[in-house]
Amino acid sequence: MTGTPGAASPWVRICEAGAHVGSVVEVRGWLDKHRSSGKVQFLVLRDGSGLMQCVAARSDLPAEQWDALGALTQESALIVRGSLRGDARAPGGVEMGLQSVSVVSVAEAYPITPKEHGTDFLMDHRHLWLRSSRQYAILKIRAELISALRDFMDGEGFLLVDSPIFTPNACEGTSTLFETEYFDEKAYLSQSGQLYQEAAALAFGRTYCFGPTFRAEKSKHRRHLAEFWMMEPEWAFVTLEDVIALEERLLVSVVGRILDRRAEELKILERDTPALERVQAPFARMHYSEAVERLHAAGNAFEWGGDFGAPDETVLSKQFATPLFVTNYPAAVKAFYMEPDPADARLSLSCDCLAPEGYGEIIGGGQRMASLELLTRRIEEQGLPQEAFEWYKDLRRYGSVPHAGFGIGVERTLAWIAGLDHVRETIPFPRMLNRLKP
Repeated sequence: MTGTPGAASPWVRICEAGAHVGSVVEVRGWLDKHRSSGKVQFLVLRDGSGLMQCVAARSDLPAEQWDALGALTQESALIVRGSLRGDARAPGGVEMGLQSVSVVSVAEAYPITPKEHGTDFLMDHRHLWLRSSRQYAILKIRAELISALRDFMDGEGFLLVDSPIFTPNACEGTSTLFETEYFDEKAYLSQSGQLYQEAAALAFGRTYCFGPTFRAEKSKHRRHLAEFWMMEPEWAFVTLEDVIALEERLLVSVVGRILDRRAEELKILERDTPALERVQAPFARMHYSEAVERLHAAGNAFEWGGDFGAPDETVLSKQFATPLFVTNYPAAVKAFYMEPDPADARLSLSCDCLAPEGYGEIIGGGQRMASLELLTRRIEEQGLPQEAFEWYKDLRRYGSVPHAGFGIGVERTLAWIAGLDHVRETIPFPRMLNRLKP
């Protein structure tokens, strides 16, 4: 390392620099930009919390440190020390007058340059692409979204109960399972934590889990990932109507918080924030049959009884300024555990929430079967092994009650809130049909 940072100067993060104007501080980070006018050098440092411009005249630094600055490359690691001053023209409104520089490492030629790069190149270099201001903004919003989801559920009296990742049985359908060896047995990566949340809810009343889930769908669609994160609440003694109201409160709360706390990041992404400001209760709502009629009116050749694909959801969700609840889907296109609609046995007490602006489904849920007899029959009709679900059927043998819940996907929700075209940017290291690295 060249130079020694001043031990007496406090190490501050760039995001905290405004509170230290007039003081001599230390900042540790990486070189984002560098230019020189001969007698003055300008450096922009990035430390993960923000950007800061640092200015040094030749007379401010020892010759060794001055020369070392001139040899620096993008992403070289530095520890700098200097006096902070306010400057509205500088990134973050604060500038440092350099007094000493310690070079931790000099980076090799950085592969991501200001020129246009293709998506495959950027995804191959995802581990470096994360350092860009756009990715920084997206992942800051992701962190806020996750925190907002959990804070809301905690505030509603739901208890966090973790569901396992290894499972012995399917939840959403056997065709999308990732199978693995589990000692002398077969196991599967979880498609959903819901079944275990039903057990937890019958113990604690209101619970939720938050974690990764896996779907082996051979899809290249912009809304699909093989590994994604979900929050899944489950609630005892309630019906479909109760969880629809809960979803509505949740989305209003989460979107409002991100608008309030992540305005700068939304600005970096050039997000149309008035569209998010319109996310207010009550949300639009329609029955599945009405949704089919709307698709026909829009010219979509859709047959009643099928599940909506992404193009269908796009058509429907573009018709409303708020999220849209579509209820009472055909039982045949929903999971085996969904409670039948008492008004029409062909339908289920289910609900999908479609994000506006054409983003489509972000939440799926409904009321669960309370009858042991009906659940047993449905498992048989689906060709699933009864023995794998005996523990799940116990929940109907010992104190069964009406209960309901839903799952909200972090990546799809983030894509909508941040205004992104593809979910691959919503997660640090996406796993897709043709991508397992980095």
